[in-house]
Amino acid sequence: MNFTVSHFIQWVVMTKKLSSMEDMIPNEGLPKVAAAQPCCVQLEAGKNYAWCTCGLSEKQPFCDGRHKKVEGMPYRSQVFTVEQNTEAWLCQCKKTKNPPYCDGSHNQ
Repeated sequence: MNFTVSHFIQWVVMTKKLSSMEDMIPNEGLPKVAAAQPCCVQLEAGKNYAWCTCGLSEKQPFCDGRHKKVEGMPYRSQVFTVEQNTEAWLCQCKKTKNPPYCDGSHNQ
């Protein structure tokens, strides 16, 4: 059998797909409660922020893209801005009814 460039490219693509599948996070028990209390942050007017919705980010309460490794990719970061510089309490339990802001749901 002749090993052509086309075969090599197919092999590389298949290997990469299998490797990325092994790194997938099972979609079980999510969203994860990152913390049972909100996080106080200083937000700048006009700046885009990405709030973590899956609870897996290591940069809580903000997204670091880990949701992309959850099987089926059911989570997306929630991008938001504020109109003026402000202090805000952002949810980390992921149960809030007013994302990304804490509404006390972690107390229930």
